[in-house]
Amino acid sequence: MDFDAHLFWEALSSGTYAKGALLALGLTVSSLGAAIVLGFLLAIGRASRFRVLRWVVWVYVWFFRATPTLLQLLFVWYALPQLIPSLNATWFTPFIAAFVALSLNEAAYMAEIVRGGLLAVDPGQRLAARALGMTPPRILRKVVIPQAVRIIIPPTGNEFITLLKLTSLASVISLRELLTVAQQDTAVQFRFAEFYGAALVYYLVMVSAMMALQWELERHFTWSSARRRFRAATPLVPAEH
Repeated sequence: MDFDAHLFWEALSSGTYAKGALLALGLTVSSLGAAIVLGFLLAIGRASRFRVLRWVVWVYVWFFRATPTLLQLLFVWYALPQLIPSLNATWFTPFIAAFVALSLNEAAYMAEIVRGGLLAVDPGQRLAARALGMTPPRILRKVVIPQAVRIIIPPTGNEFITLLKLTSLASVISLRELLTVAQQDTAVQFRFAEFYGAALVYYLVMVSAMMALQWELERHFTWSSARRRFRAATPLVPAEH
């Protein structure tokens, strides 16, 4: 069976595939955004002086890193409504289920990324800020986080790309994202190369765009950091009159 270029371009330019790609992208952005917030809170909890809180955070990270993402999706969509009857409602859609599962899963990884970024900041800067009378929340907001962001961006960009590809798993709970659209077309016409090829192109474009954005952010923060170090290292020379 030959490759049907016309069918391939028809699928590639169809609104159905574009909507599926946008849905996958929207799920990725929303899930990662929630995961960053939750991961930051988990990272703070991991550094807490309360042992119980540290233990709870450790168990959370261990659980979601040790279980398959696909199993988590299936559990949230099928098992959770049996445990929580209120979820048996029209508002609990496949998108909401995928958002919950992917956000909780990704938060476990973001917690470790954020924790690593916070630990990478020189503790001496915290002591210096404390000596200036700054409160711990202000130190975290004004001193630690701005420096940790530069360290956190590269792995966070990688997590975005991984999460974008993981959204294809949501096809098992009938979410009409990009892979689901391709699977439905192949089930009708049995043209695997054309329809899966069109989905492949969409993923390549989205991931390539994210890689370019990640590179630009890394370059911006690295250059800004280098400029600040250069200014700090430049001796003050009195002006000549």
